Amino acid sequence: MPPPKPGVIPLAPLRLGDLLGGAFATMGRYWKQLFGMGLALYGGAALAMAAAMAVAYSAVASHLEHLVSLPDGVEPAYSDVVPLVTAFGLVALLGIVLVVLASALMYGAVPAILQDAVLGRPVTFATVWRRSRARMAAMIGTVFLTGLIAAVPVLLASVAFIAMMVVFITLDGSSGALTIMSLGALCALVTGPLAIWLWVKFSLAPAAVVFEGQRPFEALRRSSQLVHGDWWRLFGTGLLASVIAGVAAYIIQMPFSVLGMFPTMITTADLDSDPSPTAVIIAMSGYLAAMVTGQMVAQIVSAPFPLLVNGLLYVDRRIRSENLGPVLAEAATATPQDGAPHYGG
Repeated sequence: MPPPKPGVIPLAPLRLGDLLGGAFATMGRYWKQLFGMGLALYGGAALAMAAAMAVAYSAVASHLEHLVSLPDGVEPAYSDVVPLVTAFGLVALLGIVLVVLASALMYGAVPAILQDAVLGRPVTFATVWRRSRARMAAMIGTVFLTGLIAAVPVLLASVAFIAMMVVFITLDGSSGALTIMSLGALCALVTGPLAIWLWVKFSLAPAAVVFEGQRPFEALRRSSQLVHGDWWRLFGTGLLASVIAGVAAYIIQMPFSVLGMFPTMITTADLDSDPSPTAVIIAMSGYLAAMVTGQMVAQIVSAPFPLLVNGLLYVDRRIRSENLGPVLAEAATATPQDGAPHYGG
């Protein structure tokens, strides 16, 4: 007798086809909620960043003009460099904050949709927004803690890359720069596998935050408990889901890149031999707008897929290790109550 399937997956241990098929089925049935949340979050973040960059550029445009117009051999003035560095730092900090907020809300929205998708229940955009907003503080902490895991090897690799570029640009084979480059690359190679292992070990933490109402450190412990004994399967499935999402994002961005080239070719042909930064930005605005639009569309469409697969892996691990299937089958036949379906923990 086949297992019950009230929603997007059968309530039994899931195979790879069940995981990927369940993710695609959720995107098909709940596309308004998924893409609506993505548009609201990533679109809002993009608009906020565009406004911040416009304000920052208008504030430091004159300093940038001075630096660009400097003759060869003349050192830039301190009064021109400091405003540019300050503006860049503030915009970068705002970008980090917006990315963390948008990611936390999206990480909360996808499991909130899966809670009902697994049981075959409808869910409204307002309900998803309310659930993800209620868990935003815990999700921010969870995303921040898991992000620190990947930050160490990435930072070390960045140090090695910067040192390598300094050596190539200056053509200076000094032992100091070469030592920094070698140590950075070596440490990145050493910490990289550890970061991957920890990343998979804690990969189910965002789902635990939403499904079980866990706090950040509790969610990390819960994820470690569920992943135990099945690390390689979660690693392979998550990697495959990320590859599928990356290919889809690349295909989506290609038409926008091609379309953005045509207005740019026309506008850049009218530039004089020594254009100002403002003129270059205006000439490139068509291409930049097409690239940003393509990136945002690709993000909205592809970003939910790995999160859906990850959420289904959480359900699968609980079905395998905690016999959650009969509990979900009973919940699917019960009268829906207000609030999120309770998955226990």
